[in-house]
Amino acid sequence: MNLIIESGATKADWTIIGDDGGIRSFQTDGLNFSSGDEEFVFRTLESAAIKVLDMTDAEVIDEVDLYAAGLFFSEDPQSPYQLLENSLSNRFPGAAIFLENDLLAAARALFGNRPGIACILGTGSNACLYDGTSIIRKTSSGGFILGDEGGAAALGRIFISDLIKGLVPECVALAFKEKYDLDYPEIVRQVYHGASPAAYLGKFAPDILAFYDTNPYMHRLVDDNFRAFIERCILCIFSAREALKLEIDAGSRLPVGAIGGFAFACREILESVAGEEGISFESVLKSPSERLIEYHSTK
Repeated sequence: MNLIIESGATKADWTIIGDDGGIRSFQTDGLNFSSGDEEFVFRTLESAAIKVLDMTDAEVIDEVDLYAAGLFFSEDPQSPYQLLENSLSNRFPGAAIFLENDLLAAARALFGNRPGIACILGTGSNACLYDGTSIIRKTSSGGFILGDEGGAAALGRIFISDLIKGLVPECVALAFKEKYDLDYPEIVRQVYHGASPAAYLGKFAPDILAFYDTNPYMHRLVDDNFRAFIERCILCIFSAREALKLEIDAGSRLPVGAIGGFAFACREILESVAGEEGISFESVLKSPSERLIEYHSTK
């Protein structure tokens, strides 16, 4: 029996694959190890693990594959990586534990065993070069403060920054202030002391997109956010010598794919902006979960 946990900054999909191929699944809040509150993440993990044990009726979990945003290998016993491995080992004794960054989940879901450039565009963002087995080059996301270009949180951060400085058109600012509690102290509290600041900033993205076709400022804001992702996260991978070698070996340009609810919701805008640089997306998926299940079932 295999447990697959695929998590972004906002939500996590938990999938149990039975020995007979049967599938049971549920969702929790995201397990974000880069910008989320660590105590909140481990509380979420603990309650979800208990739910898995209840759902399996004491059947043995043989393997746990966890893909999470902001998760990096570390030998430090107090690092999130080691604490997470210990927590899962205690809950699922005897299971093989595999902990990976969410980029590998995206690459496996998009390309299986083929090489390509895999992108994540959800609350956060990232991109990597995948050789069909492993990630051989990636951009450093930087999180919603230092990076995450193209993602929903970055779009929200830019918008809220403009809003508190009075740079947003008055009609737009009024609409947002009527819908949300946007007084300055509350914004600062949520961004600097909230349990999930990236999710807080990302929640403004759908309303920003609602103005895309009617307001030039919002149109430019959305386009520039995607343009920054193309320029800072994808083009640098295409120019890397590892990518050039893979293209030479394959005899064609590497495919590009994207995964994430934000990418899926904005796929026409994303593809239009990417087209300015001669980049086309082979596929844009809302979630990697379904294809990850196929990948692990085949494996």
